[in-house]
Amino acid sequence: MRKIELLVPASSLEVLKIAVIYGADAVYIGGEAFGLRAKAKNFTSPEMKEGIAFAHGYGVKVYVTVNIIAHNDDLTGVKAYLKDLKEIQPDALIISDPGVFSLAREICPEIDIHISTQANNTNYETALFWHRLGAVRVVAGRELSLKELKEMKEKLPSGMELEAFVHGAMCISYSGRCLLSNFLTGRDANQGACTHPCRWKYYVVEETRPGQYMPVLENERGTFLFNSRDLCMAAHVDDLIDSGIDSFKIEGRMKNALYVATVARTYRRAIDDCISDREGYLSRAADYEKQISDCTHRLFCTGFFYGKPGPDSQIYGESTYVKEYTYLGYVEDVRADGLIRLTQKNKFCLGDEIEIIKPGGEDIPVRVEAIYDEDMKPVPDAPHARQRLFVKLSQPADRFDVLRCVDKEQ
Repeated sequence: MRKIELLVPASSLEVLKIAVIYGADAVYIGGEAFGLRAKAKNFTSPEMKEGIAFAHGYGVKVYVTVNIIAHNDDLTGVKAYLKDLKEIQPDALIISDPGVFSLAREICPEIDIHISTQANNTNYETALFWHRLGAVRVVAGRELSLKELKEMKEKLPSGMELEAFVHGAMCISYSGRCLLSNFLTGRDANQGACTHPCRWKYYVVEETRPGQYMPVLENERGTFLFNSRDLCMAAHVDDLIDSGIDSFKIEGRMKNALYVATVARTYRRAIDDCISDREGYLSRAADYEKQISDCTHRLFCTGFFYGKPGPDSQIYGESTYVKEYTYLGYVEDVRADGLIRLTQKNKFCLGDEIEIIKPGGEDIPVRVEAIYDEDMKPVPDAPHARQRLFVKLSQPADRFDVLRCVDKEQ
């Protein structure tokens, strides 16, 4: 059985470390410019170096996004950025723009190039075109079926890899090339500044009756015309493997560590289980999707993998997420006396029942027995966001364990 890569997003150095520990084979990140997630925390050059060193220590690769559709004014900055990346030496660059591709080949030819889904990679001739120019991987458009992906892979030479999104948000526009945000807000989705207007609520206004908002459907809440379900293929890993995809990509470079930990460890187990015991995996396939639902998500669908999506792949009534758990933080260190150190991400209190989620798949209920501030003063809770704490739990925790609690708003 060939090696299947699990490729996981990271919005920050903290999340990169969690992705590595929870099962990623590779992590993709963005710098402070020229990626398609301008609102993500993203990485400074020193953070990139630290993240790459950390990942490489675990045998995990790091890919950097440089996948904007560049304008003339971007090119000088792109050149400088590529020179920085030449020094940092990630394992690959993810690029969509032919001009940026040319600059990368000139400035840092020793770094592999992956062609972003933003380049509309929907047929094998496109993939072969990029291979002839020196790319080693294409990221398939989300619009392809498993049948099309299998045919594409069969046409590619042995040195050309195929990557596909298997989990995460779906875009209303072809391969993410959306103009809605630019038109409605002046923020360009193809330059990394998408405001996600596909998730907004829409009404109809008749020209001669301004100010009278009429629902597009007979629903007093309006309708979410463009709001798609999230992609989830955790229960179909066998079909993904059979299609020949080399890298299973998780969407979510804006997500927190709880999302990344939950999704990474679930797909890690699903892939490994399917390879080692396919019949066993198939008997438990629905369980993997249930495990994924423990993190914040929209309702799930299988995207284009089994044909063009129908009306059931849209969510017309609302745009809210399903949120069963709240992220509290991760264990940054464990002291000799058993106290754990963490930076609080959401509030919890003395006596709360919370959970430790482990990289191997275990979810351990624990009680918060003591909380201390940075001066080791006992406190009933932490009143400030991102406050550094020392915490005693009813059971021991390990470094990088993620802590969560049942969402109180359920």
